[in-house]
Amino acid sequence: MKRLFIFLTFSLALLCGGCANDGWRTIDGVIVFDAPARAEGQQSVLGLTTEPLETVRIGFVGLGARGSAAVFRYTYLDGVEIKALCDLYPDHLDNARRYLAERGCPAADEYSGEEGWKQLCERDDIDLVYIATGWQMHTPIAVYAMQQGKHVAIEVPAATSLEECWQLVDTAEKTQRHCMMLENCVYDFFELTTLNMAQHGLFGKVLHVEGAYIHNLEPFWDSYQDNWRLDFNQSHRGDVYATHGLGPVCQVLDIHRGDRMNYLVAMDTESVNGLKLAREKMGAETFANADHTLTLIKTEKGRTIHLQHNVFTPRPYNRMYLVEGTDGFAAKYPVEGYAFRPAQVADSLPDYENLDEHGFIPDDARALLMERYKSPIVRDIEQKAREVGGHGGMDFIMDYRLIYCLRNGLPLDQDVYDAAEWSCIGALTAMSLEHRSAPVAVPDFTRGDWNKIDGYRHAAVEAK
Repeated sequence: MKRLFIFLTFSLALLCGGCANDGWRTIDGVIVFDAPARAEGQQSVLGLTTEPLETVRIGFVGLGARGSAAVFRYTYLDGVEIKALCDLYPDHLDNARRYLAERGCPAADEYSGEEGWKQLCERDDIDLVYIATGWQMHTPIAVYAMQQGKHVAIEVPAATSLEECWQLVDTAEKTQRHCMMLENCVYDFFELTTLNMAQHGLFGKVLHVEGAYIHNLEPFWDSYQDNWRLDFNQSHRGDVYATHGLGPVCQVLDIHRGDRMNYLVAMDTESVNGLKLAREKMGAETFANADHTLTLIKTEKGRTIHLQHNVFTPRPYNRMYLVEGTDGFAAKYPVEGYAFRPAQVADSLPDYENLDEHGFIPDDARALLMERYKSPIVRDIEQKAREVGGHGGMDFIMDYRLIYCLRNGLPLDQDVYDAAEWSCIGALTAMSLEHRSAPVAVPDFTRGDWNKIDGYRHAAVEAK
């Protein structure tokens, strides 16, 4: 009888596709998380457009270094009003208040304390809530703001768990509000130019891409309020900060606009520097996040993505950004350059027959090519972006595009599905690592709509 019970249990597991656990199961050796069904009355926000806003009225929540810098940049944008400022601590409002005064902008209403952000979100004269708090508060504030009818812009990562990713998606779909993650690296000049080249076919068929966040944070750990970032790394394994490397290459691959991330596997080193740091600063005897984490992702169309995360060793800054195609190649780190089959650039470069097919094209040829394929967005705003700044200007381009799309009633450059897809990597890599680098399926946050848009494009008003 006992043998029969074991046989029936094993057979049932096979019929169900694998071993079921709380919230996930294994199917053909792949860990698959349960995905909630779309609720009745809830609609996709793929390609979402809303009524144009002549003036975008903004409330900022979180005014540390990142939030205060955003307030400064927004004083240089047309068609915006900064209505409210909020931070847990009142003295953190000083810099933002000063920027408004120096730029001749009206004073904004101020909020602080544990519930200040809720009061800001409940105002009826705010269109957009800009969230630059610690990671743990990103999703709670964004969800509440959307429920109050506001669009939201959230610093990276937008969410820290799969549950939070689904909360953002479901709330955006229920409220039909924009939810944009503020991934600034997709607006860097080299990335925008390379994306434009890819969209014009210069790389042929893109086969493989790479991205990373390799940044020694040793000089910065003390600047995080209440030690929140080191504390998060102490308790979370995996690539917890994947979006800077992942976002730009996902746009090249048209992720959820013709392709989708299918599954991933992750590996990591032991934690040496991280654990040492946590012992010194926190008295901790364990540290979950490795000194170096690697992730490989396979897409539905068979392409590959390689990600890395490292904030603990003295390795030089590197986002890796690499695009490899059948007919061309681009890399930004550690040396910036392009390589092409000569025929690919015959119409763009003089003396293309003499290009070295085993190395980067010469600097003068690269300059000519980058000028020809400069993104239209960069052509519109490059000079002002470089003057205002923000990581060399890419932050200002990000701000400009957000406001441009809201004022013209256009789909945003990054939607809530991007926010969920790029943010979920932390949770998925942690699961892979805890199961000896087992493959983990990437949820389809679009719920089957990933191939309904043909290719990634920046929306623009048609010229009259």
